[in-house]
Amino acid sequence: MNYNWDWGMLLRQPYVGMLAQGVGWTLAVTAVSWTIAMAAGCVVGTARGLAWAPVRWAAGAYVEVFRNVPPLVQLFLWFFVFPEIVPHAAGLWIKRDMPLPEFTTAAVAIGLFSAARVAEQVRTGVGLVRARLLPAALATGLRPVQAYRLVVLPVALRSIIGPLTSELLITTKMSSIGLTIGVLELTSQSQRIANDTFHGFEAYGAATAGYLVIGLVITLAMHAIASRLQVSSLRLA
Repeated sequence: MNYNWDWGMLLRQPYVGMLAQGVGWTLAVTAVSWTIAMAAGCVVGTARGLAWAPVRWAAGAYVEVFRNVPPLVQLFLWFFVFPEIVPHAAGLWIKRDMPLPEFTTAAVAIGLFSAARVAEQVRTGVGLVRARLLPAALATGLRPVQAYRLVVLPVALRSIIGPLTSELLITTKMSSIGLTIGVLELTSQSQRIANDTFHGFEAYGAATAGYLVIGLVITLAMHAIASRLQVSSLRLA
């Protein structure tokens, strides 16, 4: 194969700046979508184990709908369809005036999809500790909501750090679908570099290395958090 390798072009402007910008948008989408996923996932996952049937069924419906529809389809529905079915004024605001509409839509869509997956992990964690901790928490005078928020859920989250690490990594990689609606994240910027320079190997190689480094940093950080929580638990014991 007659191919003129040029890895050095990745260190020249404007390409190094494009890659840095892509990493920044990837991290931003990941941060916002993971915040949404954790917030909604904790609520839905806890609701999945409640005794009140309507709440449990509603939470189950959320999980089944969002988990079984491909995230790319959900992204297109939020970006192209949702503004057309809401009231006209709201639709115009979403399409014209909403700050960073591509970024916001991608973060929300990925966050809501990931929330369904996080909810199942939370449901498992809550199920492991609820029988032992909930009666004790209620016996201290806490209301059920307080017992879940202050006692059951924090302990449950400690027990599922490993699965949550995997979900966070999936959410990070899923940020790449944002390119389909114009988010200039890492994959999108690599594609632009490849189209501009015809050096696809180098451009996508840089994207691969970027995702690898981000993933390793996330994994190490989550392992450090898990070790810190384990040490804290041993000290309390």
